[in-house]
Amino acid sequence: MSCEPPTCLQVSLVQAASGLEPADNRALLDRLTPAGADLVVFPEAFARDFGEPGSDVSGEAEPVDGPFATEVARVAQARRTTIVAGMFETSTDPARPFNTLVARGAVEATYRKIHLYDSFGFCESDRITAGPLTPQVVDLHGFRVGLMTCYDLRFPELARELSAAGAEVLVLPAAWVAGAHKVEHWRTLARARAIENVAYVVAVGQPGPRYTGHSLVVDPWGEVVVEAGAAGEVLHATLERAALEEARAANPSLGNRRL
Repeated sequence: MSCEPPTCLQVSLVQAASGLEPADNRALLDRLTPAGADLVVFPEAFARDFGEPGSDVSGEAEPVDGPFATEVARVAQARRTTIVAGMFETSTDPARPFNTLVARGAVEATYRKIHLYDSFGFCESDRITAGPLTPQVVDLHGFRVGLMTCYDLRFPELARELSAAGAEVLVLPAAWVAGAHKVEHWRTLARARAIENVAYVVAVGQPGPRYTGHSLVVDPWGEVVVEAGAAGEVLHATLERAALEEARAANPSLGNRRL
């Protein structure tokens, strides 16, 4: 189907691994951003990987007008798109930066990860400062887009807050650590967030073997539109306004809430 905003939103999901050299990762932004998409989503921590579990990442933190976000904006302008990508951002605690998403292009937004990955033997809060409890929703070509990061997927209340703020598309960059049950958790939770909020979910992870990969787009009915495997891959999908409106008309659960 060929269409343009606000009827449709063309999205690209860049399932690619970031490394420990920020300059190399900035170069990947230019090399991997496709032309022709309205929205291009890269994974969490794309400016610089987390490194070994528990590593100090404070030395790699940048302001949101630093080299990484500046390159995101430059590439977005060159490709005439909007890019969402993850970075470590300097905070008031020099030892514990924010885990931040920057959106640059047709919109400009910043989201600092709220739920830190203190689970499955990890303790992200040792090295990262949690962001403010403020849902981040932006208008992009007639679609309301809400931002989440990785572990946020396990907290339906954040997705519901974004939905209450008008989100129709939930965008979730991630570095979903591989392990037993993890792919099924990822897929099931992404579908659940789509179903319960009658929204599109665009979830983009770093690839294996360290992370799970399996980036995917889920439609407002909970059906998987497209899904990657574990290896690096670039996916493309069309988010359709008509499908969103049809699902919300048939399933008006957002309007039926009692709490």
